[in-house]
Amino acid sequence: MTDFGTVPNRTAATMVREAVGRALADADLRAVDVGMVFLANAFAGTMHGQESVRGQAWLDGTELAGVPLVNIENACAGGSSALALARTAVAAGDVETALVVGTEQLTHADRRRAVRAMIGAMAQDRLPELRREFGLDDDSSPFMHVYARYADEYAASSGATAEDFARVAAKNRAHGAANPRAQVREAISVEQVMAGRPVVGALTVPMCAPIGDGAAAVVVSSAPSPRSVELRSCVVGAGVRGRAEQVVADTAKRAFHRAGVAPGDVDVVEVHDAASPAELIALEQLGLAEHGEAVALVRAGKTGIGGSVPTNPSGGLISRGHPLGATGAAQIVELVEQLRGESGTRQVDGARVAVAENAGGYLGPEPAAVTVSVLVR
Repeated sequence: MTDFGTVPNRTAATMVREAVGRALADADLRAVDVGMVFLANAFAGTMHGQESVRGQAWLDGTELAGVPLVNIENACAGGSSALALARTAVAAGDVETALVVGTEQLTHADRRRAVRAMIGAMAQDRLPELRREFGLDDDSSPFMHVYARYADEYAASSGATAEDFARVAAKNRAHGAANPRAQVREAISVEQVMAGRPVVGALTVPMCAPIGDGAAAVVVSSAPSPRSVELRSCVVGAGVRGRAEQVVADTAKRAFHRAGVAPGDVDVVEVHDAASPAELIALEQLGLAEHGEAVALVRAGKTGIGGSVPTNPSGGLISRGHPLGATGAAQIVELVEQLRGESGTRQVDGARVAVAENAGGYLGPEPAAVTVSVLVR
């Protein structure tokens, strides 16, 4: 992956090419070895006017030009959805080696453009209703209000407090401070998180993922090398409007079943913490904690590196950053390095089984898209 951050002097093409070059070098492969490319991006159309043939445009002039390519949009879960399609192509025998690429460039001179892009990841026919519900004007995004409502509902049913959400953010900031590719690399205390600028409800700015740019790439192959990690399962789920939120839990059950492992086998996990309460909720939806137990885990420090359920060692979305199309692939980069024992001071000792949860979009009350992946070394 590239360094994540705010990089207005870079383009999607340069970031894609850097990530691809690193992934191929890591796998000791050349472009000629790639049978198919799956490229995920959410907002290049709204942000920069590039629609439809994004991957072909960004890889034009490289040795991958002309390799069969599929462009993928699936909100924040685009990168992991691309991984699922690549795994299917390789498992079916259509190609021996596929390349997954995710990228996003959300930096723009018009700062409102990214907000408008985010609004596009919600069901548009529901926007008037949501804006009335939250008291918003026509230019405002309801996303953080949705996360604040998740936080309130979770707090009411579990006993979690704003300080618990701050503990999650402070833990992920500490992890990100040790990640040389993270967008935010400054550790802060729980007290500093609590004192951060309010966003909505219990959420402060340090509890929310920053907007940024970056790319990540993953090689999927049926010809393993000594450094390979096995992708046991990669399962995509879709939310249903009006249904009580269960798409993450259902998708996780299918992913664990296909992988032949149980939640209790997991050594390290990356979850989609677009806002810090989402980490606690996701741990329970994945079956890594019973309902309400994630609060006790974070209070006891068990979700940090060295704990029993080390979560988001990369720093998560809150610290590593969240360039939407790249996020799902970046989670896999982190977990592959963890399973190889290559994560330096972020290393989870003895990690052999890993899980990633990547979700995005909003139908209400469920996310629109979810992917859960299980990796084994």
